[in-house]
Amino acid sequence: MPRILLIEDDQTLRRALRIALERTGLAIAEAGDGREGLSLFRKQNFDLVITDLIMPEMEGMETIRALRTLSPQLLIIAISGGGKGSAENYLNLAQHFGANLAFAKPFELDALCGAVAQLLAGKGATESRPPIG
Repeated sequence: MPRILLIEDDQTLRRALRIALERTGLAIAEAGDGREGLSLFRKQNFDLVITDLIMPEMEGMETIRALRTLSPQLLIIAISGGGKGSAENYLNLAQHFGANLAFAKPFELDALCGAVAQLLAGKGATESRPPIG
């Protein structure tokens, strides 16, 4: 069973994403920020990471860079509603730092679950693909 690490500081969204992904047969581990996510990643094997970009403690860009250093082939999906800048700017930057795909909030849960399935099946995108959402 594929294992997914979900890093999202919004507990309500994190719960909704976990439930949607578990319904597709995936095992989900959760973290509330990048620092907690990296700690979990170092202790367990994951096939894919979904990370928010704007979070306390350790933001998504730093998290993506650290994950790429630890596991260059890791599949990563970035999600963001933006911050001081537009979500699109953050998501494009996330892809530059190594995210395979990027979704702007709000997004359809089915679209994210479909993207996860495609990446895990080896039909994923490269970091040059524009953000989805």
